[in-house]
Amino acid sequence: NRNTITKTMIFSRQLLVILTLLGALAIFFFTAYGGKKKIDFNTQVKPILNKRCISCHGGVKKNGELSMMTRNDLLKAGESGKQAIVPGDPEGSEFYRRLTTDVEEDRMPYEAPALPKEEVKILKQWIAEGAEWGLHWALVPVAEVEVPGPKTAKGAVGGGSQKWAQSPIDHFIIQEMQAHDLQPAAQADKKSLLRRVSLDLIGMPAPDDLAVRFLNDDSPEAYETLVDSLMASKKFGEKWASMWMDLARYSDTKGPVRDLSRSIWEYRDWIIRAFNQDMPYDIFLRDQIAGDLLPDPTDAQYIATGFHRNTNTNDEGGTDNDEFRAAAVVDRVNTTWEALLGTTFSCVQCHGHPYDPVNHEEYYQFMAYFDNTRDHDTFADYPWLRKLSDEDQERLKALRAWVEKVSTKEDGTAIYKFVKTWQPAYYSLQADSFTNAEIYDTKFLTFRNNGIARLADVNLEGKDYLTFRYSSWQQGGQWSLHLDSPDGPPLARVNVQQSGQWAIQGLALPKDLTGRHDLYFRYKNSRLGNTSTAGVRFDWFHFGQAFPGKGDPEYQKFKDEYWSLLRAKTKHTLIVVENPKDMWRETRVWDRGSWVSQTEVVEPAVPKIFNPIPEGAPNNRMGLVQWLIAKENPLTSRTIVNRIWEQLMGKGLVETLEDLGTQGFPPTHPELLEYLSWQMMNDYEWSMKRLIKEIVHSATYQQSAIAPLAQIEQDPKNTWYSRADRTRLSAEQVRDQSLMVSGLLSGKMYGPGVMPYQPDAIWNNPYNEEAWIISEGEDKYRRAIYTFWKRTAPYPAMLTFDAASRDVCSPRRIRTNTPLQALVTMNDPSYFEAAIHLAKLSKDHTADIKDQIRYAYSRAIGQEASDDKLRTLIKLYKEMQTDYAGDQTGVLDMLEALEEQYKTADMAALAIVANTIMNLDEFITRS
Repeated sequence: NRNTITKTMIFSRQLLVILTLLGALAIFFFTAYGGKKKIDFNTQVKPILNKRCISCHGGVKKNGELSMMTRNDLLKAGESGKQAIVPGDPEGSEFYRRLTTDVEEDRMPYEAPALPKEEVKILKQWIAEGAEWGLHWALVPVAEVEVPGPKTAKGAVGGGSQKWAQSPIDHFIIQEMQAHDLQPAAQADKKSLLRRVSLDLIGMPAPDDLAVRFLNDDSPEAYETLVDSLMASKKFGEKWASMWMDLARYSDTKGPVRDLSRSIWEYRDWIIRAFNQDMPYDIFLRDQIAGDLLPDPTDAQYIATGFHRNTNTNDEGGTDNDEFRAAAVVDRVNTTWEALLGTTFSCVQCHGHPYDPVNHEEYYQFMAYFDNTRDHDTFADYPWLRKLSDEDQERLKALRAWVEKVSTKEDGTAIYKFVKTWQPAYYSLQADSFTNAEIYDTKFLTFRNNGIARLADVNLEGKDYLTFRYSSWQQGGQWSLHLDSPDGPPLARVNVQQSGQWAIQGLALPKDLTGRHDLYFRYKNSRLGNTSTAGVRFDWFHFGQAFPGKGDPEYQKFKDEYWSLLRAKTKHTLIVVENPKDMWRETRVWDRGSWVSQTEVVEPAVPKIFNPIPEGAPNNRMGLVQWLIAKENPLTSRTIVNRIWEQLMGKGLVETLEDLGTQGFPPTHPELLEYLSWQMMNDYEWSMKRLIKEIVHSATYQQSAIAPLAQIEQDPKNTWYSRADRTRLSAEQVRDQSLMVSGLLSGKMYGPGVMPYQPDAIWNNPYNEEAWIISEGEDKYRRAIYTFWKRTAPYPAMLTFDAASRDVCSPRRIRTNTPLQALVTMNDPSYFEAAIHLAKLSKDHTADIKDQIRYAYSRAIGQEASDDKLRTLIKLYKEMQTDYAGDQTGVLDMLEALEEQYKTADMAALAIVANTIMNLDEFITRS
């Protein structure tokens, strides 16, 4: 059929034309883009912008009215009037023109070398593809990740090919290993694995009975049994609490200038208990950030809030208490971000974030969550949780129950809280407008004769009773309270009793008071005349209601109980307490980060780039913590997973623990980090022990640290985990291990900080007569975590081993290797005494000197000494024995604390050998 043939020919020509056009288009796109994979903004473009451009066109500087913080910024016209980026059109984009122009004064970066051609090509292709933006990986909500399929690894043990993975973790690790032509190392021998997992889980070698049981157990369950036993040990919490104390900037002293002691050790003990109990991480954070805002907080939940009471207090005379209160709030903001969210946030105090899309105002919106706590840089470090005796605690419970019966539940709660915390109260240092009065040494309101002072803007609505804490050392004083002016209506008068020490007193106010008023205090004492002698000082004022239940038969009984409990002498610990609504502070933006240049008022809020506060959550610290632990929050789980991985594996999946942002290191294994972060929030239900157990049960963790030289040269930093890392022990582990292997370690837990050996004159603060007094008995040999920590003079032996000073949050310790460390372990009395007692244990164990040295080496290192090392140590022993044989005075000086039968040249020589063993690299390194 002719028509059919003609139609077919026409269709074929049309098809040929279409295919030719498609081919031409394909050639065009291949030519234009070189057949390259589409540009990824986060991994290819953002690093160039951050490195080359942001310093002049970012959150701080916006030269030429151009910012590169967001895509919208780049789509705007700059100072030149030209659009920086035209998506799809590199040649029409002023940004691209400035990168490639030959005109020197126009070319960017300004006064810097031109960008490498490869980077220009990336930026050109990115613009041509539409200049798509993207969130930094750490700002994207955590997503569920599929575990890679099972892999086999060439025989790390004995050749051949065998299944290697023991955990989902291993599938991610082996995938990257093989992509880099690496193979896993052999599994570590049992002794090495025993020492490694013991140091990692409890911070010291395993107890002898546990070690022997594991080494003699050849069953497949032996390792799991060992891990479970170590994690069940109370020593587990002591080890892991050390990590958290750096984040919480824990210290037993206040900070600048005087650096006096403070009572906050109960917070340290709370951390230990929380780790031992495997408190879920979301609850762990909730109690520390907002435990005081729970409906009826327990003592433990109050104590947990000590996390944010570890801030500095400045007791120096003449300082501004408001300023240093604000400095503490700033520290809380920065610590929350750095410790819990792995983000550097402090720069936003002064300007928009230079590298991430967070603006200046958002810093102060976030700060508003912390700006309404009751602390105020007071000398007493208020607020406290008063630690009543068990008997008094029962009395308080009975008092509360009676008040709730005769009045309301709210009244019972208010009285309970006031007895326990002395809050809410106005601190006397908030007074002003002085005549013959002052805030003495910036601490307490103090009056001379005919003294006047003001307490401004006090809410008196419904208040008919004033309770105050004062101290008077003069007879005959009268104190009065006036409304709105020094000569205003008197609300109350009271004869001030000579108390000598601090006392608590109360007085009734008129029952019809309303509104907010300035209150003026007047003090007269004719005995003082016109002298400059002070007669009374005040600590705090509590405006509330009169004791309820008048008319009830038991009224007087419980009123007496109330005053008895309120005045009881107690120990205390520092806590966070929120301001009531009538004492709420306004939070303002600080212009350029200056406290003295405050501008507009802001409300509490989180940065817009993150998930919002959960619907229905209160907009306070409780709502904030709900935001922190929400599964939509991209940073909380990633940060703790990365931190725990670093503790066990030597470095984080993101090395910069303190910075998951665009200026931090990228993750080496992003899918693994994502997998574990998802698991943490979901399958693990925020269990830190579950995460730890998963990691230590992986084949990755159980590898030997020994690998072929070629493999070490190929992966010198062990980025791909093809062997176990050799890691220098932490300051705490070095001390604890020495005490453990020598038999000196005390098992005593909890309580105030202790003072082991320390050189004289380390503490030499002005205005502070406190002294380091070496602890008696077993307290001298307690774990490092209990060592008293002074901010201005941290324990030097641990500081030498890179312990944090804890002035501020320390999210990561940077390890060093200095001669001072060897001088500590060789000469510090704590370590040399440990060596002497290790020698004593060895001598008691066996009579043969070779066996004594073998025993000392095995006990300290966890391995048998090689023949070469044994020969060297025996040679050292003989040399020292000869020296001490002619130096009985030296022997007696060295072994002074030992029983008479041990004061011999043989023992002195063995002590030197033990000291040498405890200075070997194998002893202070975990491998």
